[in-house]
Amino acid sequence: MAVNSQFAVAIHTLTLLADVTGDEPITSEYIAGSVNTNPVFIRRILGRLSKAGLVASHPGVGGGWRLLRAPDAITLLDVYHAIEPEGHLLAMHHSQPNTKCPIGRNISRVLQVYFGEAEEAFEQKLAQRTITQVLRMAHQQAELVNQPGEPL
Repeated sequence: MAVNSQFAVAIHTLTLLADVTGDEPITSEYIAGSVNTNPVFIRRILGRLSKAGLVASHPGVGGGWRLLRAPDAITLLDVYHAIEPEGHLLAMHHSQPNTKCPIGRNISRVLQVYFGEAEEAFEQKLAQRTITQVLRMAHQQAELVNQPGEPL
């Protein structure tokens, strides 16, 4: 089963944008260099973040991407909803379980309750964390390992 990394890449992208000093936008190529992925993948993520009102692009020479909101006003839940608009962390069976089996007949209802509780707790935690906090912790981690960043 593949794990979707778009949420992590979106947080990385927004944290990088929040770390920019001055008013210069960042290109998708620069972001891709930090994430170590293809700029096309980054542009797809940026498109979703833009649609959610979190970032905006500035075309032309010297153009790139900027945050539309202060990083302390962007929660990880905002990012999650931008990237995963359906908002389902956990999925049910892809096929209908056997209704002749007492477990198969009832498992979906049970899992819907438990999955709903887990998703609610997940979203509550994400709502408590901001891009500013991610940025602060990333800087703290860099200081702990005493490794200055290299130019991209």
